[in-house]
Amino acid sequence: MINEGVSVMSRKTLYELQAENVRKTYLFIVTFSLILFAIGYFFVWYFNWGLTGIVLLAIFIVLYNWIAYEQSDKIALASVGAIPANPEEYYVLHNIVEEVALAAGIPKPNVYIMEESQPNAFATGKDPKHASVCVTTGLLQMMNREELQGVIAHEISHIRNRDILLMTVVAVVAGLIILLRDVMLRSMWWGMGESRRRDKNDNGAIILLIIGLIFSIIAPLIVLIIRSAISRQREYLADATGAYIVRDPYGLASALEKIGSYTRPMRVTSDATAHLFISNPFGRAEKLFATHPPIEERIKRLKSLTM
Repeated sequence: MINEGVSVMSRKTLYELQAENVRKTYLFIVTFSLILFAIGYFFVWYFNWGLTGIVLLAIFIVLYNWIAYEQSDKIALASVGAIPANPEEYYVLHNIVEEVALAAGIPKPNVYIMEESQPNAFATGKDPKHASVCVTTGLLQMMNREELQGVIAHEISHIRNRDILLMTVVAVVAGLIILLRDVMLRSMWWGMGESRRRDKNDNGAIILLIIGLIFSIIAPLIVLIIRSAISRQREYLADATGAYIVRDPYGLASALEKIGSYTRPMRVTSDATAHLFISNPFGRAEKLFATHPPIEERIKRLKSLTM
C-alpha cells in the first residue's frame, strides 16, 4: 500500500473520487456561468444592447458551456500546438502509454506531441474514453524509459481519477474570463462605447459601472485561486497514484528532478492552461496562486512512499 500520498484514496473509493470530480465540474460551470452573465450583462448595459443583448448573452453562455464540456480537450491541445504522435516514429511512447493505461484499467488515450524543448506533459479530455496525453519533445529527449513511464503514469492517474474534466474546463473558462476582462478594460480605457447614452449624474449607471469594473478585476483572480487550489491538491494525488499503478515511485521522482533542473520557460503557454502540465511551464517558482506544489516536496513524498 502507498501510505501518505494516497491517504485521500484510503477514505474514498475510486468511484467516489470520480463522482466528486464530476460534481465539482458541474458546480464550477454553474458558478462561472453566473460570473460570465454578470460580466456579460455589464457589456449589454454599457453598449445599450437592451433585451436582445441579454438573450444573445444567455445563448452564448449555454453554447460556450457545451463547447467547454464537449470540446475542451481539442481547444487545450490546439492552444499549445499539439499534434498526434506518429505511432511508428514514437513507438516507445505509444507502447508506454498503452502499458500504463492497461495497468490503470482504462482505454489507451490518444497520444500527442508538442515541439517544445522544455520537458513537460499534460492530460486532457472529458472522461477515460475521450482522453489524450501530450508530451513535449524535450521530455522524450531527456527521460529514460523508467522516468518516462513515471510521467505517463502521473498523467494516466489524472485521467483515471477524472481530474482532467475539471482541470480542462477550468482552463477553457479561465481563458474566456481573462479575455473578457482585457476587452472590457481596454474598451473603457480607450473611451469606446459611444452607443452608451446615459446621464452622467445617474447614480444607477455609476453603480453598474463600478460593479462591472469590480467583476472585470476579481473574476480572473477567483479563477486563479480555484485553479491553483485544484491543481496543487491533485498533483500530489496523481504522483502517488501513478507510482501505485507502475509499482515504482522512483521513476517519477527522477523525472521530476530533471524537470525541475530545466528553468527555461515554455514558448507556447498561457495562464489559462498552465495548471494542466505536470510542472510549471513558465519555468519559475511561484508562491501566490501557484498552479503546482514545489517539486522538491513532490520528490520527497514520492521517495517516502512504501509499496
